[in-house]
Amino acid sequence: MEKRAYHHGALREAMVEAGVALARTGGPSAVVLRAVGRRVGVSHNAAYRHFADREDLLAAVAAGCMTELGRLMLRRTAEVRETDPVQRAWSRLEAIGRAYIDFATTENGWFRTAFSGATAHPGAASKADGRSDPPSGAGAGAEAGAGADTTDPYVLLGRQLDELVAVGAVPAERRPGAHYAAWSAVHGLSALLVDGPLRDLPEDERRLAADTVLATVARGL
Repeated sequence: MEKRAYHHGALREAMVEAGVALARTGGPSAVVLRAVGRRVGVSHNAAYRHFADREDLLAAVAAGCMTELGRLMLRRTAEVRETDPVQRAWSRLEAIGRAYIDFATTENGWFRTAFSGATAHPGAASKADGRSDPPSGAGAGAEAGAGADTTDPYVLLGRQLDELVAVGAVPAERRPGAHYAAWSAVHGLSALLVDGPLRDLPEDERRLAADTVLATVARGL
């Protein structure tokens, strides 16, 4: 396998990048320290300087896969062209939901890895650079004060729901907890399409399923 070069002092980042590449085609089972070490051209022992064990590596890679989901959400919302504030807010919410479902069905490996449940060890960071990974994914809420450039899907969903309230499309009293319902509905369908009894649905039925779930979420708000 081709080895990837990395800058001095950035081995941890290179290993996460390599893990994300492996996860894309092989899912969470492909993310192992030895394979990642080979991909970046370092020894197994060197890999352990940056990750306590395989679970620690998988947690960092899962966060990277979640970032890929967030980036797709951002691209899809940026493509919305409606000028009416209310319609634009609804279209952006729909774009986020469709991005989530599309990510699950077209990037199975990243989707499975992002939600693999791996947990980083407390304070587990590279002994060489002394840094730790920031919270990512569903563990970080919209109230966490993330910057405007965040790629956290949970935060992006929360901001879009806030926009619906701001433009008067959703009553403020319905906002608390709405992110849980929206996330659960879209994730549930995604999981059913990827690994559940809906995985063999023909494409037209998949589109119908997505349309129905997203419309139901919107009506519920």
